[in-house]
Amino acid sequence: MLNTGILNPYILSLLARVRHTNALVIADRGFPFWPQIETVDISLVDDVPTVLEVLAAIRSNFNVTQAYMAREFKQNNTVATQAKFARAFTGVPLEFEPHVDFKKRVPHAIGLIRTGDTVQYANTILISG
Repeated sequence: MLNTGILNPYILSLLARVRHTNALVIADRGFPFWPQIETVDISLVDDVPTVLEVLAAIRSNFNVTQAYMAREFKQNNTVATQAKFARAFTGVPLEFEPHVDFKKRVPHAIGLIRTGDTVQYANTILISG
């Protein structure tokens, strides 16, 4: 039995299959379902858990070399929310692109973790190093 770190067996299995240059999506509660990629849905209620909580949990075991978010995130969220995300990505190049282009990357990901996050456009794609 695991006592520390990530306890969810589905997330552990997904992370164990990510290799160099593979992508992993962490999505908010409203992100569309993508039948062609594995989805681990850990949403419980509004904002439990959040994208930032999941990101913080996996960062110690996931070498993120690049991250992508939708440009619309900046247009739809407060400066304070943007600052929280910027801190969470410290040391990681973060590129903002139109949401339509962001979604084109999703089918190429190893998997998707769906959260209960209500922050608009909180979705992120992490590229492993």
